[in-house]
Amino acid sequence: MILIHVTAVIWRLAVFCTSARSHFGVNSETRLGEIYSVRLLQKLHLSIILTDIVMAPDQKTFVFSEVSKHNKTLDCWVIISGKVFDVTPFMEDHPGGSEVLLAATGKDATNDFEDVGHSEEARDLMDKYYIGKIDKSTVPAKRQYVLSENQSYSSNKSGFIVKILQFLVPFIILGLGFAVRAYTKDKSD
Repeated sequence: MILIHVTAVIWRLAVFCTSARSHFGVNSETRLGEIYSVRLLQKLHLSIILTDIVMAPDQKTFVFSEVSKHNKTLDCWVIISGKVFDVTPFMEDHPGGSEVLLAATGKDATNDFEDVGHSEEARDLMDKYYIGKIDKSTVPAKRQYVLSENQSYSSNKSGFIVKILQFLVPFIILGLGFAVRAYTKDKSD
């Protein structure tokens, strides 16, 4: 029997064997695919010592209030797609600067992350900083600003007043100009 330490490279090769996963009838969207890939290597008479693998049942679940406390340069956690990442070691290396990561703390940063259009390499790099998942029931709902009827009426009313003033002020200035001219013309005669 051959003894192998499963490193990130070999592990990716094992998970990449889609034909093996389909042979075992495993949905590629589940972590079971990873488990069955290990079984495939065992079937190939390879004894495996799992060194770089964290199995799904041992994942830590964080509450939002705990994650939001980590919002400093020397202690920075972000939430992306329901997962919690400790990006503190990556702060200096982030192409957008540490300010971008700090701005993503204390909220679900999934939209911010997706809007930038990160590469596959960036997405693969995230695995290195993964520390657990977020309890979605503790994440506050996104606030949508809705005007009450009183607020919308007053803003419409003030908008109307501004439009009237924009229309009348030039006529008032023009009228004052004519009045000053008429007054100065009478004094000179």
